[in-house]
Amino acid sequence: MKKFIFLLLPALLLSQDLKSLLELAQQNNNLLKSSQISVSSKEKELDSAQNNYYPTLDANAFYKRDDDPTPFFPGTTYGAAAKLSFDIYDGGKKSYTKKQKNEEVSAAKFSHEANTKSMFLNITKAFYNLKSLYSSLDAREEASKAVKAQLQRMQAFYDAKLATSDDVDRLQSAYDRNIYAMESLKFQILSLKKSLELQVGTPITRLENSTFKKLLTQESSELDSILALRSNKKALKNLSETIDSYYYPNITLEDTYTLYGYQDKPTFGGQVIEQLDKQNTIMATLNLRVLDFGVLREQKEAIKLQADALHEQIIYKSKEQKMQLELSRKRIQTAELNIKSSRSALKAATSALKTITKKYNAGIVDNVVYLDALSSHTEAKALYEKSLNDLEIAYAIHYYYHSKNLKEYLQ
Repeated sequence: MKKFIFLLLPALLLSQDLKSLLELAQQNNNLLKSSQISVSSKEKELDSAQNNYYPTLDANAFYKRDDDPTPFFPGTTYGAAAKLSFDIYDGGKKSYTKKQKNEEVSAAKFSHEANTKSMFLNITKAFYNLKSLYSSLDAREEASKAVKAQLQRMQAFYDAKLATSDDVDRLQSAYDRNIYAMESLKFQILSLKKSLELQVGTPITRLENSTFKKLLTQESSELDSILALRSNKKALKNLSETIDSYYYPNITLEDTYTLYGYQDKPTFGGQVIEQLDKQNTIMATLNLRVLDFGVLREQKEAIKLQADALHEQIIYKSKEQKMQLELSRKRIQTAELNIKSSRSALKAATSALKTITKKYNAGIVDNVVYLDALSSHTEAKALYEKSLNDLEIAYAIHYYYHSKNLKEYLQ
């Protein structure tokens, strides 16, 4: 018994429900990691903007050599200097830059959350569509076994001269078509499973049952993608204010301390001419943009147009969310009606197949009637399972457009 459990352990470890797949995607998905890195990058830019308020200290060393030195200045001068700079007034540039970077951080965070929720929805759709394909394959396999059994039975009758070759050929054709349909389903399953594995970042061998809470949410929030657009629009507004700051006076205070050294100091009358050994220089600079032939004005206009473009996107996305919210309820209602309808169809098809199978075995009906009943039952079973999965997808879409985290609504 222990050996049997040990052999099954790898399969059990690779068997996941939807919630565990979403958690794995949150940890492993490269696109989500990329958007999280983008958030960190924007946070570093904000830190830089905040540190820009502090004074700067620069150090440098220099070496100068003149080919034709004057009698009063040495040909070779070297030294080192340190300069302390502080912007007394910059027209509000630093303040607006900080606000811009703060909004960009918010936009990056909203974008990351939007990417996460969108990824969760894609994984949810793939999960339930994959389960529907598995159900279709199971129904096909069941039908294939039934057709194969009848084919073997009819082959025995044919060998005993109790059936015609036409009876055998029809069953053989039905069996071959079913095998092809099964192989086609297997390829669809493989393709969808590989896509799902790419999104969650781990191999999958088995999907456990997962269901959503069945709540018709009343409260909705703006989608994170819309909030990201709003933050980007605010960031552009602050960027345009930064451009305006260039038209205001910029006052900078600098204090430079320099140490000098000389080679071949000049002399006069046999006496060395003294040179500066050190110097401390304080300088205040006032800079004012007087004329730039409309460069800054055009830059600001370009930024305004970008903000207008984002505004139009916000309007469209808001309308789209409102539309999807209305459709989500109708989608759930339609899915529930489909379950009721497909359940009745499966019940009828199952009853009909039992009756017709008995009549077929008794020779009352031919194989055409039997194969039609078997095909109807196979299709009805697959559609019923699909209707159950479609309801789960409908609720997932409903929660998504209410800007909810799908993981929190899984039972």
